[in-house]
Amino acid sequence: MENFSGNIHSIETCGTVDGPGIRFVVFMQGCPMRCLYCHNPDTWSTETNNKMTAEDLLNRYDSVKEFCKGGITVTGGEPLMQIDFVTELFKGAKEKNIHTALDTSGVLFSREAGFSKIEELMKYTDLVLLDIKHIKDDEHKKLTSHSNKNILDFAEYLSEINKPAWIRHVVVPGLNDKEEYYTELGMFIGGLNNIKALDVLPYHDMAIPKYQNLGIDYPLKDVPPLSKEDAIKARDVILKSYKLTRRQKQAVN
Repeated sequence: MENFSGNIHSIETCGTVDGPGIRFVVFMQGCPMRCLYCHNPDTWSTETNNKMTAEDLLNRYDSVKEFCKGGITVTGGEPLMQIDFVTELFKGAKEKNIHTALDTSGVLFSREAGFSKIEELMKYTDLVLLDIKHIKDDEHKKLTSHSNKNILDFAEYLSEINKPAWIRHVVVPGLNDKEEYYTELGMFIGGLNNIKALDVLPYHDMAIPKYQNLGIDYPLKDVPPLSKEDAIKARDVILKSYKLTRRQKQAVN
């Protein structure tokens, strides 16, 4: 195992929402996205936080593995900003037969620059948790300051290599809560062959105190949280479109 360090924001043990089972969750420092509803603005900066080696993290995992039997999830921030380190961590995890999950926006994916590094990381990744913020590119730019083209391309790449993926989608009132968006998202993921789960999450404003402590203006302070009922309705529309697209695809094949 190479002895280089990753820039780690924090560690959570006994995580229950970041992949299957109870998991050891590593939050990486640094993110290029500026999602309007981000609940971890303290992970944006690429300045050094806590330097740890892959071996350090695996030793920490070993100390709690009886409680975190689901495996290790790396999230952020954006883990792909430190892809070499994440690859080293996951490689070491697989040598110990530990399940690995990558929680990413996919925004840094490219079939050209650094593609070999993505291929190498995928060798040691059991599951990808992929956040699709908005299916419309122009609206995605408003929501995150980035295009969604790399993200959707990454989703298609994962389908091509049949890498199991969970799709995550946060519904924000007034920004991506239209039925036409849900339908188009369902059609897109219905064209993929590797989707194992869909998490439709309601927007919440619980990060406001964190923004205040950091001296950052919270851009959605006037947006009300989405109810769980509306999130369920959104998921139903997405799944209906997904299933229809799957049936149509299977009929053609």
